[in-house]
Amino acid sequence: MRFAVENDPHAAHTYRANHPDVELFADDIRHLEQVDVPRDEPLVVFGGPPCQGFSTSNQRTRSLENNNNWLYAEFLRVVKMFSPLPDWVVFENVKGFTETADGVFLQTVIGELEDLGYTVTTQVLNAANFGIPQRRNRFFAIASLDGRKVQVPEPGLPPVTVAEAFADLPSLEVGASHDKLPYRKVKPSSYAQALRGELQECIGHLVSRNATGVLKRYPHIPQGGNWENIPTELMSNYKDHSRCHTGIYHRLHAQRPSIVIGNYRKNMLIHPTEHRGLSVREAARLQSFPDNFEFKGSIGFQQQQVGNAVPPLLAQAVFEAIISNITK
Repeated sequence: MRFAVENDPHAAHTYRANHPDVELFADDIRHLEQVDVPRDEPLVVFGGPPCQGFSTSNQRTRSLENNNNWLYAEFLRVVKMFSPLPDWVVFENVKGFTETADGVFLQTVIGELEDLGYTVTTQVLNAANFGIPQRRNRFFAIASLDGRKVQVPEPGLPPVTVAEAFADLPSLEVGASHDKLPYRKVKPSSYAQALRGELQECIGHLVSRNATGVLKRYPHIPQGGNWENIPTELMSNYKDHSRCHTGIYHRLHAQRPSIVIGNYRKNMLIHPTEHRGLSVREAARLQSFPDNFEFKGSIGFQQQQVGNAVPPLLAQAVFEAIISNITK
């Protein structure tokens, strides 16, 4: 990685902390006018517009009227900024990108890339099929300037469970704010071992505080259950709790991959065995971030960064597929 763009100041702080050697443009992409990177190897431009407007859980903004949904045009503008054009372009978003406004955004992106001379292949990839403990679908368009068609092979790995992801992480309380804690003295799963490496302790043990009324709801929810398991009298602050999304107050099942974590604080995603929300590190484990990856900002900003991210192991699989095509 040579150059990156990040408008959110907290995410930019996180990026700089973890990738100090990468030149970072910490501003709105609409203000980016020039990128100078060496062309001593194949150039890949990777990115995507803000995904919230395309999410199936955010129906109010899944339309042509949401200005942020048009930021894909800025991504394409950056692609055209290079002369010669990048060898590869990778465009990523939520699966809902392919469906919003009857597919007009998808058709426009593919059409413009093809007009530039790219061969475009598209896939929706489920993170759980790549050894990641989360059922999370992401859309990828991979564009090659030399006519190559790239399909990312799914390795067919057995599903990694939440228990395998969490077992060696410390037990925590509601409102925990620990900077660094040792791992539990248990044998980590192969997945956990790969993320912790040689570390003896890790960071990010931050858990949201909850109101008393929220805490009373947690014990009623079994693994795999959600708000429907909460007694009606404990949901009286909702105007109509029967209209809650199925992901609200979802307690993760220890023996299955997680549901999409997304905005896991807002959704009150619950730890499988403890009556609390997820810590930042636990959510990062579900996303496949290594344990030495440090998130910056307040707990709310850290939670948002984790929930918004593309799982690193999924991104790695995409780039490995491109590299294997380059070296053929």
